[in-house]
Parts: sequence; structure tokens; C-alpha cells
Amino acid sequence: MPYYEVNVPMRSVTGDSGVHVFTGTATNSGAAIRIAQQTYHAAQEAHRVGRGIPGKRPDGWGARGYRPGWKLNWRAATATL
Repeated sequence: MPYYEVNVPMRSVTGDSGVHVFTGTATNSGAAIRIAQQTYHAAQEAHRVGRGIPGKRPDGWGARGYRPGWKLNWRAATATL
């Protein structure tokens, strides 16, 4: 299965900006963005309830760099092989 990089623009509550990068396998770029978003939301929920951020999944996806206080712009996310 192809390996994708998903880049998601983000902004902090203090006004800093950057890009959160996710990588993993997916069938196409749309699926890659969806999986990255699901992975991020799993990390967000784990943080919310006080659990550790999930590690990398067998398909390569993970969100170890989760940063509370940053808002990701999923509408502007891009995925490339």
C-alpha cells in the first residue's frame, strides 16, 4: 500500500503557526487525510482523559507530536506520496 505524508497547517492560541506532519499507508490521498485526522483525534481524546498519547499504529500512523492549544486546519491539509 502507498505511503503518504499529510501536512496540516496549524496555529497556536498564542498566534504561532506551523505544520503538523503525519505519515502512514493509505489507499489514496483522501484516505490518508481521513486517517491522519482520526489519528489526531485519538491523541486529542487520550490527552483529554489523561492517558498517554497512542504510539505508532501498525500502518505507520501516529500523533506523538500532539500539542495541546494548537488548532489544526484540516480543510487546508494536503497529502502526497
